[in-house]
Order: sequence, then C-alpha cells, then structure tokens
Amino acid sequence: MHFMNNQINKFLRRYALAVLSCCLLCSCIDDSDASRLVNVQVQLQAPEGFNAETDLQGKAVTVSGSTMTLTAVTDADGIATFSGLFPDVYDISASWEITGDEYQKFTGKTDAEDGYIISATLNAQVLSDAQESSPVVLKLATSWRPPLVISKIYSSGSKDANNKSYSAGKYLEVYNQTGVTVNLAGLYIGLLDSTNPQPYTLQDLSDDPAIAGEKILLKQLFRIPTDRAYPLAPGRSALIVNSATDHSDVSQYESNLADADFEAKDASGRLLNNPATPALTTVFSSTGGASATMNMVQGGPCGVVIFHTDEDVNAWDRTYGYGKTTGSQSYLLVPKNVVYDGVDFLKNKVSTGPDVSTKRLYAEIDGGYVNINAVSGWTGEVVYRRTASVTADGRRILMDTNNSTNDFQVSTTIKPREYDE
Repeated sequence: MHFMNNQINKFLRRYALAVLSCCLLCSCIDDSDASRLVNVQVQLQAPEGFNAETDLQGKAVTVSGSTMTLTAVTDADGIATFSGLFPDVYDISASWEITGDEYQKFTGKTDAEDGYIISATLNAQVLSDAQESSPVVLKLATSWRPPLVISKIYSSGSKDANNKSYSAGKYLEVYNQTGVTVNLAGLYIGLLDSTNPQPYTLQDLSDDPAIAGEKILLKQLFRIPTDRAYPLAPGRSALIVNSATDHSDVSQYESNLADADFEAKDASGRLLNNPATPALTTVFSSTGGASATMNMVQGGPCGVVIFHTDEDVNAWDRTYGYGKTTGSQSYLLVPKNVVYDGVDFLKNKVSTGPDVSTKRLYAEIDGGYVNINAVSGWTGEVVYRRTASVTADGRRILMDTNNSTNDFQVSTTIKPREYDE
C-alpha cells in the first residue's frame, strides 16, 4: 500500500509540476490552464471537550504542496477557503496559542496551566476537484505549552580532511522558553526507535490492545542527574553532547563542545569524554549496557522527546517488535501524556522525500516532522527551531506550534546556542 501511495504521490507531483511549467512558459493563464485549478475549503473542528464558545474565526490555515504554499483565514464558521490550487498532495496545518483563562472558558476545566497550543496537521492530503464538493475537515487538538522545548538536533555528522566520516560531535539542545529559571534536574531525554523496518508503526501502536495509542516507543532514555540543581536561565539553551571536547578542527561543520552542560559518557572508550562535564544517567538502552552514548542516526530517523515524571520509569513496560515476544532489541514504552515536547526526525529519500508513513510520534506530540536534505548524512546539517519573537528585554521566544515542519529550519552554519542566522 505504501508503494502504491508513493507512486500516486509521484504522479500527482509530476502533474502539478507540468502544469506549473506550462504557466511559466505562457505570458498569462488561459481558460484551459484555469480549468486545471481547484477551489478547496478547510473546516476547523474544535478539540475534543471544547464547548460552543470556542473561537474558530480568524485563524490561519496553511496548505503546503510541491508547487505552492498558501495561507487563508477562517470565517465565522471556522472555514478557510483556498482558490486556484493546483491538484497536488498537500500538508494542511493550523496552530495558535490560547491562555489558561481561555482554556478554562472553552473547556470548563479549572486546573488550567499558563498556556496551551491548539493545532492540527493533515499530511499528504490529496487536493483535487474531488474535494470541491465538501470541506476537508481539520480536527484540532490541544496541548499544554511547555517551559522547555527541544531546540536543536545535530545528528548528521561530517567528513574530515581525509573524507572520513566523523560522528563524535553530535549534540542536542533544550531551550528555556519562559521568563524564569528552570531546574533541569531529573529531565528525561528519550530517543525514538530508528530500526528499519519499524518495530512498531503508529498504526501498530493503536492496534495493540496493550498500548491502544497511549504510549510511544523509545530505543534509549537518559536523565539529567538529580544530585543537585541544574538551573537553566530564561532564554538559554542546555547543550547535551556525546563528547564535550573541541571538534572544530575536524571540519567547518563541527563545533567546540567543551562548554557543554551534560555529556553521555562512553563506557567503551571510543569517544573522548570530559571529566568536568556532568554525566547523563543512562536509564534505558535497547542494546543493554549501563552507560551509552546517544545513538543519533546520521540521516535519520532521529526523533527526540523530553519529559518529567515522578513515576518509576524502570517499572514501565518494554516490548519487542509488533507481535513479537523475543528479539535482539527491546524497546521502552513511555506514556504519551508525560511528554513535554517531541520532534519527529525522519529520513529523507532521493526520489520521494521523507516518508510520512514512518512518523513515530502522534500528532498531539508533533503534528509534523523534520529532516535534513541529505539522504545519508555526513553533511554538517543541523535542524533548529526558528525564532517566533523577541521580548522587550531581548529574550528570544522560539517557534512552537506543535508542528516541527513549521517550527524548524535546516542549516550548515549555525552553531551551538545560536539561533536564526
């Protein structure tokens, strides 16, 4: 089925590109060109549990395809109208923030936090004349806006002067979005499974009655130690690495990581570690071992989640591949409701781009995904979160619409603790 979908997607993209080429060659669009365009409406549907007071008017909805990206604003009925679309495969998304007071008004719940994000994404949606008769429904979900977000992932590695692959300089960053200092002690950092084929697809996670769409699958779990407070100031990043040393002499893409905040110590001795850098605690690793480096795959998949919990994570269920009871690797099942933030990092493909069917995270954690441009990595590409705004005192607020496709960019020049170029 995935093969057939890919073929259909490729056909539609070729068709859309052919139409675009014709338009570029002509000085204007004639009647025959116009007949190929379609008008589509997108109907927002309020999140489950929200009441009739929920405001769906004036919300921006975006459709993004291979030939065009358009944004339209919803009317009083929560409908956004797009005119003159080329038939194509589109990602459709919407996202906005509400306050705790608005959340209480819309839901009647009195235990509201400081802020929430309302969002939804439909990936790989075919829009053609078949959709002109009735609106495409975009079902919204709500998520609490966390104080911490995953702000950067450098997993691609690079090539040294001898064209040898270099992977020691990989790192993650976690950013404090708030205006107050946050204690990082006890924060969990999880890496999603990267096995091909996937041990569990999202559909498998829903179909398994023991999981029922309520847990995600991790191959590794680390924790920031709890021996003392680890304060992260407002608008600052915590740099988490495998080797807290200077890698900048290897290539133009590598960085000096000697001032990293935390390090996953390499028990095997293959990587150079910094004894002055606090060690991440290895909580779980699919291949076993008491100490491990972060296994961040060069070309992807390389998804990451962060969370806090008071539960005993060692008591959480473990599993093998879908339908299996034994195997060479086991995986940790994590309740999705504990996750602060997640980034679904997919592998790119030469002909078709990232395969959305291989997403590991539910839409309520990450409605989109990120990927680097290279297929196999070693290109020094880093994915990082865009800047949404800057406060009066100069603190940067990073984009967090619960959709990594919207929120992240790819760069080969941005460095640790840097953002917009």
